[in-house]
Amino acid sequence: MVFYFTSAVVEPPYTIYMGKDKHENEDLIKYGWPEDIWFHVDKLSSAHVYLRLPKGQTIDDIPPEVLIDCAQLVKNNSIQGCKMNNINVVYTPWGNLKKTGDMDIGQIGFHRQKEVKIVAVEKKINEIVNRLEKTKVERFPDLAAEKELRDREERNEKKAQLQEQKRREKEEQKRKKEMEELKNYTSLMKSENMKTNEVRIIDLRENVVGFLSFDHIFHCVLFAGWLRFR
Repeated sequence: MVFYFTSAVVEPPYTIYMGKDKHENEDLIKYGWPEDIWFHVDKLSSAHVYLRLPKGQTIDDIPPEVLIDCAQLVKNNSIQGCKMNNINVVYTPWGNLKKTGDMDIGQIGFHRQKEVKIVAVEKKINEIVNRLEKTKVERFPDLAAEKELRDREERNEKKAQLQEQKRREKEEQKRKKEMEELKNYTSLMKSENMKTNEVRIIDLRENVVGFLSFDHIFHCVLFAGWLRFR
C-alpha cells in the first residue's frame, strides 16, 4: 500500500508519496525513480516520504513551497517528530540512498554525504498538513512494473535521440561533401578558363604573326616584280 499526496501550491502540482510501514519502505527504496527525492526526519524514526520531480529537474529546482509541504508531511508522520519543535528534515536524491544486506528493514544510508541536504522545521503547521491530507489517495501499485515502464520509455527516448543525432551527423557530412565538391568544381572551372584564355592568346598571336609574315612576303614579291619589269 502506498499513500499519494498532491502538492498544488505551484503549477503544475507535484506528487508526494510514502509507504504505510517499514516493509513497504523497502519496496520504495528498491523501485524508486531517478526523479525521486527522499525525505526523512533527521535522527528520529519517521515515514520515508518521496517527492517525484518532473524530468529535467534536480533537487535544487524544488520550489520552496513544495519543500515546506514535504517537510511538514514527514514531520507529521514521525511519532516523536510530530510532537517536537525545531527539528531537521534531511532530503537527498533517491540515487544517493545506500542499502546493504546487513541493514535492518527500512534502514538506509547514503553513498555521498555531501549530497544530503537539511531543511529546518520550526513547528507543525496544521493548515499545510490538513491541505495535504485532503489529497491523500491510497493505492496498491505494481512498483516493479511502473519502474520497468519508466525505464523502457527512457531507453526509447535515448534511442530516438541517438538516431536523430546520427541523422544530423549524416546530413552534415553530406553537406560538407557537397561543399567540397563544389569548391573543387569551381577551382577546376577557374583552371580550365585560364587554360582556354591562354590558348586563345596563343592562337591570336599565331594569327598575327602569320598575317605579318604573309604581308611581308607579299610586299617582297611585288617589289621583285617591279624590279623585273623596269
